[in-house]
Amino acid sequence: MLERSAILEARERVRETSRHTPLEYSYTYSSMTGADIYLKLETFQRTGAFKIRGATNRILTLSDDQQDVGVVTASAGNHAQGVALAATRAGVDSKIVMPKHAPISKVKATRNYGAEVVLHGADYAEAAEHAHDLEAEEGRTYVHAFDDEAIMAGQGTLGLEILEDCPEVETVVVPIGGGGLISGVAAAIKTAHPDVRVIGVQSDGASSAAPSLEKGERIALDGVDTIADGIATRSVGEHTFAHIQEYVDEVVTVSDPEIAVTITYLLERSKTLVEGAGAVPLAAVLFEAFDYDPDETIVPVLSGGNIDLNTLTNVIVRGLVETGRYLKIRTVLKDQPGSLERLLEIFTAHQANIYAIYHDRTSRDVEMSDTEVEIELEMRGPDHVEAFLETMREAGYEVDVLI
Repeated sequence: MLERSAILEARERVRETSRHTPLEYSYTYSSMTGADIYLKLETFQRTGAFKIRGATNRILTLSDDQQDVGVVTASAGNHAQGVALAATRAGVDSKIVMPKHAPISKVKATRNYGAEVVLHGADYAEAAEHAHDLEAEEGRTYVHAFDDEAIMAGQGTLGLEILEDCPEVETVVVPIGGGGLISGVAAAIKTAHPDVRVIGVQSDGASSAAPSLEKGERIALDGVDTIADGIATRSVGEHTFAHIQEYVDEVVTVSDPEIAVTITYLLERSKTLVEGAGAVPLAAVLFEAFDYDPDETIVPVLSGGNIDLNTLTNVIVRGLVETGRYLKIRTVLKDQPGSLERLLEIFTAHQANIYAIYHDRTSRDVEMSDTEVEIELEMRGPDHVEAFLETMREAGYEVDVLI
């Protein structure tokens, strides 16, 4: 098991490369939950995520011969950037295998940090298999994204910072992908304060940790499907699973809609941009995925902010839909003067703000004397949406809610 001394040594190694990131009290989320919420803002970390901690520690523990040959790894994005920057700063050549559909922003950032990027495979597992092939062919050292004690020790430096900045902490909430972050953080916290709870969180679409704990052995999912690409792994690691069993109190899941809502909340209310993986700890608190007491001091770890802009656009729309702020509907009007005006009177009465209206007289789904109308609306919440739709249907309109 990971020794506390290894985490303390890692802190000295990574001090010049990684940042001691802010931990800030949130009045907004404390008010929403009744707990005392402190956000660990790893979004302000170099490369935009916690991965630089473990990557730096691993690179700096390589032998001279290993550094001369170079390193190779596989990653969906954040570990790639961490290894690229850590290797470049140490003068070590790096080659990173990323899944073909990795976010473009993360691919570009990895190249900008000095690594050679190879796009291969549909997901992390396939990318990792190819990276191991390159390891054998070129003699490079493979830098595992999570299942490595030097990586785990580097990530554990985040746990040390939480204890220093918030000594009254009672619960720490950490995302789980392969398990490197939660293993290091949990080891750092539990070896000093075993009474502090550590809660792990995964997405519903990539949940391997909880069933693995129930079975008592690691299981691998057939596939993963989640907007939280940073934790979209099929299985936790062998070493990390042992640490999760030893140190983690509970593992819970959140849904993609809950993740989207949380990202939207953080943008709008906290002016903080996080990626899906970075949002899952706060989502678990907001949507009560685990039990906690009033006034309990909770630290959700916002582990990264490297979200692709195309993904962000979709996430914001989904977040607005889930909170009743955006509505897209379809209805049918008589194709005659005044029909649209009568419909708009309902919008005015409910103060529903129109984003866009689309008329289609040629749709095969309506009579030739009718016209199909799609309307995008800004709404004020679920109650507003429900009242608006009820009024439309009472007025005789057949309404299909598209989004």
